[in-house]
Amino acid sequence: MARLWLSCLGLLVLVGPVAANMAPTFPANMSTVTLPEDLPVGDEAFWLVAEDRDGDSLTYGISGTYAYFFSVNSSTGQVKIASPLDSDGDLYTFSISISVTDNFNSPVQKQMFVIVDDRNDNAPVFQNTNFTTSISETEPVGFLVFTAKATDKDSGSAGAVRYFIKEIIPNTGDNQDLFRILSNGSIVLNGNLDYNSKSSFYQLKLQACDMGGILNNAYVEKCSQFVYLSINVIDEPNLDPQFVREFYAASVPEDSPPGTSVLRVEAVDGDRGIKDSMNYSISNTTRPHWFTIWSDGIIRVKSPLDREQLLQENEEVLVQVMATETNLDIYGRQASASVWVTLTVTDVNDHQPRFYNCSLSDCTFSPQEAQSNFTGSVEEHTSIRIPVNLIMAVHDPDKGKNGTFLLDLAEPSAFSVSPQRAVGSAEVQVLVRTPAEVDYEKHPVMLLEVVATDMVSGNVSVAWVTIHLIDINDHSPTFPQSQYNLSITEHCRNGQVVTDSIHATDGDQGQWGDITYSLLPGSGADIFQVDAYSGKVTVRSCELLDREAQAVFYVTLQATDSGGLFNTTTLHITLLDANDQEPQVIGSYNIFVREETDNVSVTIKAIDADQPGTNNSLLQFTLLPSPWTHNFSLNPDTGVLTNVGPLDREAIDPVLGGRIMLPVRVSDCGEPPLSTQVEVTITVEDINDNLPIFSQSSYNFSVTERVSDVQVGEMEATDADQTEANNRISFTLEGVGANNFVIRSRVLGAGHSQGVLWLPTDVSLDFESKASYYLLARAENSGPEAAQASATVLVQVKDVNDEAPMLDPTSLRGISVAENGSIHGLVATVVARDNDTTAQLEVQLVGVHCTKAGQDVGGLCQEWFSVQPNGSVLVNQSQTVDYEACDLVTLVVRACDLNTEPNFPACSTDGNLPITILDVNDNAPYFLPQDKTFVIIPELVSPDQQVASVQARDEDSGNNGAIRFSILKTEFLSKDGTIITFQGFFRIVTFLEDNLFTGNIELVTNLDANLNGTYQVTVQAQDTPAPSSWPALQAQTTLNLFTVEKRYRLRLQFSTSKEQVGARQDEIKEALAQATRTTVYVVIIQDLQSATRARSHSYMDAYFVFSNGTALTLNELSVMIRSDEDAMGKLLQLGLVVLGEQGNLESSLPQVLTSVIVGLGVALALLIVIMATALVCVRKSYQRKLRAVMAAKEARKTLAGVTPGVFAIPGTNLYTTDRANPMLNLDTKDLGFESQSSSDLDHISLNSLDENSVDLGKGKPEVKEASYSGTEADTEPLTEVLSGRKVDTGAQQTEKSAFTNPGLDTTDV
Repeated sequence: MARLWLSCLGLLVLVGPVAANMAPTFPANMSTVTLPEDLPVGDEAFWLVAEDRDGDSLTYGISGTYAYFFSVNSSTGQVKIASPLDSDGDLYTFSISISVTDNFNSPVQKQMFVIVDDRNDNAPVFQNTNFTTSISETEPVGFLVFTAKATDKDSGSAGAVRYFIKEIIPNTGDNQDLFRILSNGSIVLNGNLDYNSKSSFYQLKLQACDMGGILNNAYVEKCSQFVYLSINVIDEPNLDPQFVREFYAASVPEDSPPGTSVLRVEAVDGDRGIKDSMNYSISNTTRPHWFTIWSDGIIRVKSPLDREQLLQENEEVLVQVMATETNLDIYGRQASASVWVTLTVTDVNDHQPRFYNCSLSDCTFSPQEAQSNFTGSVEEHTSIRIPVNLIMAVHDPDKGKNGTFLLDLAEPSAFSVSPQRAVGSAEVQVLVRTPAEVDYEKHPVMLLEVVATDMVSGNVSVAWVTIHLIDINDHSPTFPQSQYNLSITEHCRNGQVVTDSIHATDGDQGQWGDITYSLLPGSGADIFQVDAYSGKVTVRSCELLDREAQAVFYVTLQATDSGGLFNTTTLHITLLDANDQEPQVIGSYNIFVREETDNVSVTIKAIDADQPGTNNSLLQFTLLPSPWTHNFSLNPDTGVLTNVGPLDREAIDPVLGGRIMLPVRVSDCGEPPLSTQVEVTITVEDINDNLPIFSQSSYNFSVTERVSDVQVGEMEATDADQTEANNRISFTLEGVGANNFVIRSRVLGAGHSQGVLWLPTDVSLDFESKASYYLLARAENSGPEAAQASATVLVQVKDVNDEAPMLDPTSLRGISVAENGSIHGLVATVVARDNDTTAQLEVQLVGVHCTKAGQDVGGLCQEWFSVQPNGSVLVNQSQTVDYEACDLVTLVVRACDLNTEPNFPACSTDGNLPITILDVNDNAPYFLPQDKTFVIIPELVSPDQQVASVQARDEDSGNNGAIRFSILKTEFLSKDGTIITFQGFFRIVTFLEDNLFTGNIELVTNLDANLNGTYQVTVQAQDTPAPSSWPALQAQTTLNLFTVEKRYRLRLQFSTSKEQVGARQDEIKEALAQATRTTVYVVIIQDLQSATRARSHSYMDAYFVFSNGTALTLNELSVMIRSDEDAMGKLLQLGLVVLGEQGNLESSLPQVLTSVIVGLGVALALLIVIMATALVCVRKSYQRKLRAVMAAKEARKTLAGVTPGVFAIPGTNLYTTDRANPMLNLDTKDLGFESQSSSDLDHISLNSLDENSVDLGKGKPEVKEASYSGTEADTEPLTEVLSGRKVDTGAQQTEKSAFTNPGLDTTDV
């Protein structure tokens, strides 16, 4: 609500006759008003206020083009909102014409400008119409993908739009930061795309939000609806082709003619989105022109093959096939890939193996070249399977199986032979098998016997191999000791030998046994050095050898052979001390003693950093010559200094201030000795042995009365002592009235002080009380030995006119004044007095304090009261006195003497006159607004139960502000508009808490559950003033109590017991409230009977009510649960399985009892009928089953899309052997078939899907796959028939709350 002004204009009282009636006028400031656009219709906007000097009754009005926004109370000028304001359009500012008339003169009109203040009542809206884009997978990071544009009609921060990416689909870890959105809505690439290894499609969930603003007196942020941006990734030709297999191999007889197909290779494009075609070629081969490859990828024989040319190639031809893409890739080249293909040429032969000293490429394999002795070499300790340096081949010209032979060693050894089996020819490799046994130091030469055995004939060929081992560096240098203790004097010369006797040994021979020495970096490496070949360790930097800095060095000496193997030892080098440190005196020595009484005894402490226990650190103390040496003695060993006799302060020159300076020398006993000096200062303190003396024995002074902070007189005294502590003089004053004076001491010189007699600032003398003061002044030294002297002082007081007036405390006692003009004129009198005979008194108002409940409320009451010079207190504006604004007015007054002498206080101290404002009942109670909606469910509420509440306040105090609630009337408004009046249905109970009155409305009697509508309860709030005071005031409000019909009672079935459901009731209600945005009222939780569905064990009956009193139906509840996946998942975890109405799912107890009684009554009759018809039923059932089986077989044979005319649907009531109908309550007539059942029971659905089974865990029903022994799956006949039916598009179909049961399929019959 906006006010046009903050303070009310006072009414001007015109004195004198009025010549003519004058027209009213609007104040000058009533020209502009600012209103928030979210001000609700019906709320107060502002007030029209005009002035009329004649006091006539005024009538207000509003006109103009935009006057429809407001409604005005013509009598009071209160303006309310009649139509919603909106600053987002063109009407963010407009003008209206306001008018006022006194009904005597013409109406007065004035233009008023209305400024509509914007509020955050609009959410951002996306302006894009197409949210689909494409991007190449090769675009770089930072590429602009899409620009989203959203606008907000609001202004300021409420119109500033921010953009967010809420979700990226697919939602994988590496996709979360793949895109980012800028502040302007631009979406840029933040990572690398890959069509083949990542994803070819992305969907971004976008949202735009404003920066927040004020709406309905609260700070809110508004966001747009979600939009989804689809991004298609375009595959680019940036990958090479790939062969389907990593290895290809085949065999071909050597007599195969040209054109024979050998093997097919296949390659595909690596870019799945392009799939370029391939061209094949042979890029390399071990036998050119033997093979070729065609465009289909098949390798064929090109020319005659000759296996004998492949004896050295293991009868294999290697062919490298290259696959090349037809089109260029993004790099401007034709991408290609290659693979090696192994082709084996097969044949047979009948020769025996022989050994040759040649490689396969150089051997002719003639008998003359065969031999049995071979020589090779290898390094010792070579790794396993490393071949010996040996040229040796074996050859068997046989082919196939006859050309196969075995290679092995005659005896086990540290070596093995490879290959162990060969065909035709092979190079023989002797491989290291046990590296540890191949040791040069043990066996420099090793002899092996290699045996080749023909697998067919068993003939053996033997070759002797002599292997020479080559020595390697396999031993590290070693030191005899891991640590050596050495010593050297500190500060020795550079090049000083530390040690030359430490040497390392190496087990290797030759060059591997050469050793070099070095010092490793670390402690002492920069101080010492070592000769690389001799191992001699010497001093490198003697200036760094300081025992006092570091007494021990740990140096690591390393020995390394020529092969890089090394070992280390530690050199423990201790520095020997040298006398290189001067003594150091610890601290300073300043000693204070009193003359003649105290003795000096102080120990001079010093240290020497040289090695303890040696002469280098042994100290001697000597007292050097000085004027005071003979007065003291010094112990040369301990350094204790003492005085020889008493010390006299007066014997010391005053210039020295009592200080004696003694020089002391401290020296060690080393060679040469080193020393240092220290000065000991001894201060001899003085004692107080002289008395102060006044310059006069008496003093006479005078002072004017009522003055303060003035000097009265001066006095001087002297003291013969030399030190300030003993000659400092302090003055004191004794006698009657001495406390009215102070003496301020002032030092004039050494032992010379002045005492100034002074009146303090808070003391003044009064001649009328005392005309003179006889005092005794004393001068004294401080301390326990203080001595003093005295002198007499006479002070005479001079009389002046100095008395200040005083306020009579009895006249300042508090008074009470009632608010709102109850008292006028004089209310109190302030009385003042003055002892002076010439006084002229005047009472003055100094200030006014306004408080409410002890809190300062500013200057609201400044003009309520006035104080006259004679002390009269008057009420100025009795009508403005308001208890609710201020309950205590404190007038600060004082009395002043107009004839008071200068420099004297003319006024009294301030006095407070408290005026208590009495409250009258001038404020009516008012109800507090509330956003609650009250709902009554008749079957859940009972008498004495609270169903609603109201809250009210009254600005008055005490009984005037006490509120009593009452119910004036209760009406029931039914949905058909009928109004019924009730009495005594409700009562209201009043409570008070934190100055807030609450009325709880309780039910008195049971409500009629059949009534459907709203209870309108009118509540009155009335204050309770005292009977003799002002009349009671009241306010009224009407509450709407919505009722909910029983048909909205819904049932939820759970797979858990009622105890488990009850224990998790709060979680269930929370999930349901999340999904439905309603308030959930639980009626009952019970276990289900055994006759119900097997998967449900308990149920919960509840109502789902909105804040406007409406409730959810079953279909609405089902839809809302399905739409909230999070809540749906929680409910499934909590055991929810079925939703339904109570009437559909709950069997009425009376009906059950009736059914039981009727069943027992007819049981005997049914038994007789069953026995009589058993034979007929069995026969008929057998025929029906037979027809069903035949129909099922016929249905399986029917081609897809072909259905027999009639009687060919297994699974209907016509043919099922178990009388089941899985057709979801469709009558066979609806399918175009005639019924041949003799009983109407055939039309009754026995399917369990009649109930509303909630299969919330599946978005779609699962389709059961049926398997048969045939090669093709049989078509489900019912599906075939239903798919052929024409859909009636003109009829409105009623959707039933049922879900597909995937557990039944008519092909199962």
